[in-house]
Amino acid sequence: MANASSGAGIHDDCKLRFVELKSKRMHRFITYRLENQKEVIVDQTGEREATYEDFTKTLPENDCRFAVFDFDFTTPEDVPKSRIFYIFWSPDTAKVRSKMTYASTNEKFKRTLDGIQIEMQATDPSEMSLDVIKERAH
Repeated sequence: MANASSGAGIHDDCKLRFVELKSKRMHRFITYRLENQKEVIVDQTGEREATYEDFTKTLPENDCRFAVFDFDFTTPEDVPKSRIFYIFWSPDTAKVRSKMTYASTNEKFKRTLDGIQIEMQATDPSEMSLDVIKERAH
């Protein structure tokens, strides 16, 4: 287990799964959660066939998550592209302690995932709708 200077520690499996998504394209998305407010662990992974809707359904209504999503799209010039999104999900309905622990761990955790192309934070599903993702990808 790697240690964070502030916030929670980060389990080594988190980076391994991210490399599988980024380099081997084994996953469409990965969600990460804090276990006992002490360590970031892999929560769920989505198969390559998973949709953005499948991904958003994995995010809890009342708790925070860190997540990465590999978004495939085609440019107006008909060129296939991909962007790796990092999303810090922190709903308004989450407990204050949870939001504080996730927030204090966010920067350190994000730095361990080398290859993130677009970062965003959402407190409400509308802030990370598919339209927002499409707009940010271009």
